[in-house]
Amino acid sequence: VEDQRARWERKRSRTAKELLETEHKYLEQLDLVLTYFVTILRAKGTLKPAVLETIFGPLESLYSASHVLSLHLEKGNLEPGLENFCQNLDLYGHYAENLEQANKTLKEQVRKNKSFRRFKKLQETRPQFQGRELEDLLPLPLQRLHQYKHFFRDLLENTSPDTAEYQKLAKTVKSVCEVSHWVRDIFDKRENSLQLLRVQKLLKGQKTRVLTPGRWYIREGWLLVVPSKGEELKRRMFFLFSDILIAAKPCHPLHLLNSNKLSCQAVYPLHQCSVDKVFGHTWSQGGLLSLSFPHKTLLLMSSNQQEINDWYQSLKAAVR
Repeated sequence: VEDQRARWERKRSRTAKELLETEHKYLEQLDLVLTYFVTILRAKGTLKPAVLETIFGPLESLYSASHVLSLHLEKGNLEPGLENFCQNLDLYGHYAENLEQANKTLKEQVRKNKSFRRFKKLQETRPQFQGRELEDLLPLPLQRLHQYKHFFRDLLENTSPDTAEYQKLAKTVKSVCEVSHWVRDIFDKRENSLQLLRVQKLLKGQKTRVLTPGRWYIREGWLLVVPSKGEELKRRMFFLFSDILIAAKPCHPLHLLNSNKLSCQAVYPLHQCSVDKVFGHTWSQGGLLSLSFPHKTLLLMSSNQQEINDWYQSLKAAVR
């Protein structure tokens, strides 16, 4: 037991030391943004207060919370440090929610606002920035949140379970994980919206509505459609979503407007679909899938075994 405690203590002090060192580095980087951008821009009035708020969000509050945490860590007062840290964790979620708009506004100001463009370029050439741009520093809080999760987990694993500190650490790990899920969810939804928008733009015309609330993009790719009456195989592009499967074919290459687009051939709802693998169970060449809908059966083929297996798994999951 004594050996175990000594091992825990060694690992724990090593983790605590690394947490403090990286916290100082993180604070230094945030301080660069606050000192050379936020404070000066606010004093000079180069950006309107609302624009400044949009670009930097709750960065000052995040800095204050981290500064308090580092002071507690320096004194070895982990419990009060974690107490204060947990009270400010929501700031990371709000920061993530604002980040897309922050980047959009920043790009807009660089393009339209000449004095801000010159100011930004000048600040970024300072040696303290080491060649980094403002855009590289804005995602730092979310990268730090990911690091916190690992640091606090390591501390928890090397703390005796019968101490008050263990309870506090367990609560902190739970809170950090919840906020990390919140942030992950924000980015997943954003990525999904971009995918839906991309597919919508790929399809000719506006007849097929891809952008629908609650719909999730899953995958896409070329597959061969096996016709029922012995005609030749048709190569089609398929887009799989959480609720529908879209089949499309390329528009004519000489079409004036749509030469690089796809024409939607069919939209198959998945709520009444069943998926079977006709062949492709063994590592032979390719495989064949059968998709049964109330009024139609669709046979999809690929010469690539891995591809057909991946499609099978994705379709099964989507239907489920």
